[in-house]
This record gives sequence, C-alpha cells and structure tokens, in this order.
Amino acid sequence: MSIVTDREGIRDILTRYRRIAVVGLSDNPDRPSNDVSAFMQEMGYEIYPVNPLLAGKKVLGRTVYASLADLPVRPEIVNVFRRPVFVSAIADQAIAVGADVLWTQLFIVDNAAAQRASDAGLAVVQNHCLKIEFHKLGLSPVPARAEGGAEEQ
Repeated sequence: MSIVTDREGIRDILTRYRRIAVVGLSDNPDRPSNDVSAFMQEMGYEIYPVNPLLAGKKVLGRTVYASLADLPVRPEIVNVFRRPVFVSAIADQAIAVGADVLWTQLFIVDNAAAQRASDAGLAVVQNHCLKIEFHKLGLSPVPARAEGGAEEQ
C-alpha cells in the first residue's frame, strides 16, 4: 500500500478498520497506551492487547496476548506503543499475520520498517496518535459489527 501522511488517508483507515492489536498495551491507566486504547474501545473499536509481560491477564476487559501471532483473529490495525528499536520486528510480525495497517504512535519512527511493511502491502502511519487523529477528524463512534469473531468481554 503506502506510507500515509495525509488527513484523508488517515480518515480512510479510521473509518474502514475496527480491529486494533495494541502492541505494548500497559495495564497502568496512567500510561498513554492504556488511555488511547480505552478511548478507541469506547468509540467502538475492538482492542486486542499484545504484551508478553501481561499475557493471559486482562487489560481493558480483554485478554492480553504474548504476540501478534497468538491473537484469535487477524488484526486490521497494529498500533505500536514500543520504542523505535522494536518496530522492525513488530513490522515483520504485522506482515506475517496479514495486518492491513502498521500504525506507530507519536515519536515512534522506523523508516526502513515502514517501507518494508508498505512494500508488503500494508498502509503505514508513523508518528501519529490514534486518539488525536480521531478527534482532529471529528469522527463519530463506529457501529458494532454484525459478524462474529469478537472475543469474550
């Protein structure tokens, strides 16, 4: 796909996809990963926490998985809350599981990993916050999906 930097591209991602794997989701409500994920969940997105240190526990009412490969569903967006040094491996995992989008949060940039993911067909957003972009675009909560595949609550 492409490296997405424009508002319309970001709008398309946030209105097209609903299933977000959050790599590095913290169980601490004061951490940005928790705050952003809780907000996106409130807006109707399906959140799948990924954090090997918390695997098997619950965060935001959802089971935490050790890796993207362990998820019970294919993630549409892989939202990264890890330092840039980890993005390369996460990009490879996102490619391997067939994600549609690799999204890195504010100040998280790895241009080589982004290009690799883009070359593999993923849309890539770097250095942007899902919550901030949702607000900037004036988006409304997403409707619930009628299809199955939602994890236990």
